[in-house]
Amino acid sequence: MRKNRDWNELRKIEVIPDYLKYAEGSALVRWGDNIIIVAASVEEKVPAWLKGSGKGWITAEYNMLPRSTDRRKLREGRETRVSGRSHEIQRLIGRALRAVVDLEMLGERTVTVDCDVIQADGGTRMASLFGGVISVYSAFKKMVYENQLFDNPMKELIAGVSLGIVEGKILVDLDYDEDSKASLDLNIIATEKGELVEIQGTGEGGSFSKKVLLELIDIGLEKTGEIINLEKKVLGL
Repeated sequence: MRKNRDWNELRKIEVIPDYLKYAEGSALVRWGDNIIIVAASVEEKVPAWLKGSGKGWITAEYNMLPRSTDRRKLREGRETRVSGRSHEIQRLIGRALRAVVDLEMLGERTVTVDCDVIQADGGTRMASLFGGVISVYSAFKKMVYENQLFDNPMKELIAGVSLGIVEGKILVDLDYDEDSKASLDLNIIATEKGELVEIQGTGEGGSFSKKVLLELIDIGLEKTGEIINLEKKVLGL
């Protein structure tokens, strides 16, 4: 079991907003031993199926750099195709952000959130979402300042956290070693109002009960609230 933090304690989270010079919004996120650079880019166009709708779009790309892990992995998109895992994570991030953004207020623009994992130690999808929230909100704030938008289209903040059961005990915010040993792996994404946006859960070592699931959801909602409070502090809200 973990030695340096309680079962329900989040790893240390640090963020440098507006980390990149050219992106409309960006952040360098350190979440435990995860290090991720996130950039939000805004383009005055939408996918063909949204043209003329008056609505915008938010999408994400996620990539782990070759030495983000203990052994070199192939660079996706050059030496190998983008993995199913990366596709799943970037779709998750896009869905989550769209859930809290007024796409009509955004207008016919596309926001692409690039998440590049420099160093990985479990929970990179939740850390990437955290950086995405900071980056997208900052990009919108800049657009309001420049009179490109009359108000920030992000209606409320959002956050996600991982939970699991390791050696029969509930743990919050699993690192890689803990995640590799988990008999139950769960990711929860929720809004600042405490409403759920997404639940991903897998019984790695067998089935699990409804009672356990509900307990984990309650814990997850408490922890996403903590993360959202940090987002508010970073964004000056």
